[in-house]
Amino acid sequence: MNISEDNNRIIIHGIKDFHLNHIFDNGQCFRWNKETDGSYTGVAFRKVVNIDYCNGDIIINNTSLMDFNEYWKDYLDLERDYSAIKDKLAKNDIEMKKAISFGYGMRILKQEKWETLISFIISQNNNIPRIKKCIESLCANYGSPIEEYRGKIHFTFPKMEELAQLDVGDLALCRLGYRTDYIIKAARQVALDEGKTLNSLDTATEEEAYEYLLSLSGVGPKVANCIMLFSMQKYARFPLDVWIKRVMNQIYNIEKGNTKMMQKYAAEHFGEYGGIAQQYLFYYAREISKDSQNQCNV
Repeated sequence: MNISEDNNRIIIHGIKDFHLNHIFDNGQCFRWNKETDGSYTGVAFRKVVNIDYCNGDIIINNTSLMDFNEYWKDYLDLERDYSAIKDKLAKNDIEMKKAISFGYGMRILKQEKWETLISFIISQNNNIPRIKKCIESLCANYGSPIEEYRGKIHFTFPKMEELAQLDVGDLALCRLGYRTDYIIKAARQVALDEGKTLNSLDTATEEEAYEYLLSLSGVGPKVANCIMLFSMQKYARFPLDVWIKRVMNQIYNIEKGNTKMMQKYAAEHFGEYGGIAQQYLFYYAREISKDSQNQCNV
């Protein structure tokens, strides 16, 4: 990995399998927003950065080499060989090959566990634009200001201790609906040991991590699998939402309600990269659906 530092920005040269839209607009994260120049500005680790991609180079603005090595290299999963993963998943699977070709630049972000937990509780029965608005409101009201960057004040994600002290009425401004109670209860559960159990789940077995997450308020199988995939790099997890259930039915001929068979198929055919396969399928299905709707509206 060839890296250069210049005037408060880092340039990582010669990176392939990387596309901003495929990474930041595929349902795995909610605090990244596309700028008019095509770059994305986002908040993670209590820091604000802007990321662009041009001719094989990743440009991370408003950061340092020290922060890149400490945070962004792992966050963007830059040391993983996605070409090898794509070849393995696409072998003998024409439909998967189509999905991979469509979202070829996708990478799984390694996000902070606490933020991912609350974000995916909010995501239940929700759409991405509204999820982003809810999280932005939560941060603006209960996070701390970081800095003004590109004409906008950015806020940290609220600490678990802060949310644990609130009641349902306090969060009314954030328009979280029935999820409000889940969020407060989950915050109190996690804060009991200052988040030590949650933050130790990287090294736990998949079964241990899954069972702990299911014990938290507002966390069911889909949310637990999303948290494990998007913050713990447990890539075999295969979250089942409405898009994936539809894909598994239409492409792989599995009955819509047969979630056990879907999980079994994913384990047998996608194996250790089930979660990565899921993201290719999710992005493909959602974007193709958007194109179809746009054509119908013309």
